[in-house]
Amino acid sequence: MSVQTWTYILVGLTFALYIGIAIYSRAGSTKDFYVAGGGVSPLANGMATAADWMSAASFISMAGIISFAGYDGSVYLMGWTGGYVLLALLLAPYLRKFGKFTVPDFIGDRYYSKTARIVAVICALIVSFTYVAGQMRGVGVVFSRFLQVDINTGVIIGMVIVLFYAVLGGMKGITYTQVAQYCVLIFAFMVPAIFISIQMTGNPIPQLGMGSTLNDGSGTFLLDKLDGLSTELGFNKYTDGSKSLTDVFAITLALMVGTAGLPHVIVRFFTVKKVKDARKSAGLALLLIAILYTTAPAVSVFAKTNLINTVSNEEYSSMPVWFKNWEETGLLAFDDKNADGKIQYVADKDKNELTIDNDIMVLANPEIADLPAWVIALVAAGGLAAALSTAAGLLLVISASVSHDLVKKVFNPNISDKAELWVARGAATVAVAIAGYFGINPPGFVAAVVALAFGLAAASFFPAIVLGIFYKKMNKEGAISGMVVGIILMLFYMTKFKFGWFGGGTEADWWFGISPEGFGSIAMIANFIVAIIVLQFTPEPPEDVQEIVENIRIPSGAGEATGH
Repeated sequence: MSVQTWTYILVGLTFALYIGIAIYSRAGSTKDFYVAGGGVSPLANGMATAADWMSAASFISMAGIISFAGYDGSVYLMGWTGGYVLLALLLAPYLRKFGKFTVPDFIGDRYYSKTARIVAVICALIVSFTYVAGQMRGVGVVFSRFLQVDINTGVIIGMVIVLFYAVLGGMKGITYTQVAQYCVLIFAFMVPAIFISIQMTGNPIPQLGMGSTLNDGSGTFLLDKLDGLSTELGFNKYTDGSKSLTDVFAITLALMVGTAGLPHVIVRFFTVKKVKDARKSAGLALLLIAILYTTAPAVSVFAKTNLINTVSNEEYSSMPVWFKNWEETGLLAFDDKNADGKIQYVADKDKNELTIDNDIMVLANPEIADLPAWVIALVAAGGLAAALSTAAGLLLVISASVSHDLVKKVFNPNISDKAELWVARGAATVAVAIAGYFGINPPGFVAAVVALAFGLAAASFFPAIVLGIFYKKMNKEGAISGMVVGIILMLFYMTKFKFGWFGGGTEADWWFGISPEGFGSIAMIANFIVAIIVLQFTPEPPEDVQEIVENIRIPSGAGEATGH
């Protein structure tokens, strides 16, 4: 069977599974819709958290970035995994004990202010929309290549699917769908990695294969081979970094604290019965995430080596089918500048004839390695599972921010449970339409868009959450001022250097030599400083609020999550 037939079969089966689960576990109340009824087992929640957290950026784009950035790409590995540990160990247990399942709800109650709640809702919407744009872009990339449809059409199909189970099932439908999606995405990521590791090094464990010798009898280590290939073409050594240490530190920090402030991951800790279960599911999720994250560097090395060997200085007319297929998507382009019919893939921009989108590396990897058709199709299904699982979690954050945090807590406190549920579903529908637009007109490749979302979360939420838990004297004026300054500063920098607004600028114009992906660290520090300064000139929080903060630090006696 052809790759396309296999893809239709596997994608069709996985989509039918997701829809079936959504119908079976549809939400009947707001508690079901927001926190899956609060009765999910730690293992199921761990798998759902892992799927929610490993988005299209982790599955599709991260290994692609590492393929082209080499050592510099490690910031994504360090930042995202470090951030998850920070969230799971430092913040989640306290937030769970506070009992507010959305970040705006926590900020609204902790800072005893409707204004703080509204600012937090605006920040949550900006972060979530930026993040979901990356997921929709990932869906479009997969559909355009494997199902031979236009990227825009692919995005629309993805919108319909995710809308169906997010709107129908809420968190309950999403949780059990994500368990299935985790199984699909991890299987899809590992099978080709194991195949290629055996093919190139004879070692079935990709993490070890990356550091092994090639099985061509030369005795050359795979990484040494890739370093040699890279320098021959004028690139930096794969194992050497070219980014400044300042920027590496800033990006890693922004991704770490951004992860810790991500609203769709925090909600996960409320879908289990007890704080103990929340901790257990956080640990399990970390183990499940580690399977993909320790394999991604190996996949990057395999993909880059195979790509260079396949295309560099080869006749364009002799390129395999996969090359032509990816060309049709527009994500791979050949421009024969010297008209010799050969592909010059070099670092020099004036001489380079091949343009490769970062996002194709993982998806094209099985094809480049000439693996069976079913493995190639499996990767397509895995990419869709990764993108859709995170998109669903983010849509829920958006709908909860509108229905629960704005409508119920600010504008209409007496709204019935049923009416609130309908508002949540309406908000999710509008959110999908906006997310689809950004998926069709993305501001960059998947991981770059996602990195910006983490920067926005770092700039707005992280200081407010940390100070809210660990500093009982932090008041509403300080928190609000900090959040407003942080998010505006990050948005300004992002739009200036990513979109060319406010006069634009090049890499040479970056402040402190820090890229837009890493600027969240600076905006976060500005948020902390502003919050502390404003605090000095404004009244302390009421005694009862300070008492609540004292209580949530005591490990015993944690109650049920309260949504209302």
